Amino acid sequence: QVQLVESGGGLVQAGGSLRLSCAASGRTINNYAMGWFRQAPGKEREFVAAISWNAVTTYADSVQGRFTISRDNAKSTVDLQMNSLKPEDTAVYSCVARLNGYSDIRYRSYNFWGQGTQVTVAS
Repeated sequence: QVQLVESGGGLVQAGGSLRLSCAASGRTINNYAMGWFRQAPGKEREFVAAISWNAVTTYADSVQGRFTISRDNAKSTVDLQMNSLKPEDTAVYSCVARLNGYSDIRYRSYNFWGQGTQVTVAS
């Protein structure tokens, strides 16, 4: 089993930045694909970004150029740097891990999920 714990969420003004971090424990994540999904109130869960075992990144169109996902296998962490935040980025952000080391935009393809961290962007 892999346990995932997110941190770094909070309240920020539009145009600001936040950095989310996901700490993994239980197993080494070196061979896992890691990612972030988000869910806003009343909306379906949506893919945000993912990084494969070999550090290939994938982004949703809505965050491309604003968000950056990175991983540190030595520390078992995955970060999401979010810049130029917009009110529509407001959501609960969850970290995910996939045994298959390649990224996927479908949340059902991930095996482990964190509890999530709230990000609120004020206009």
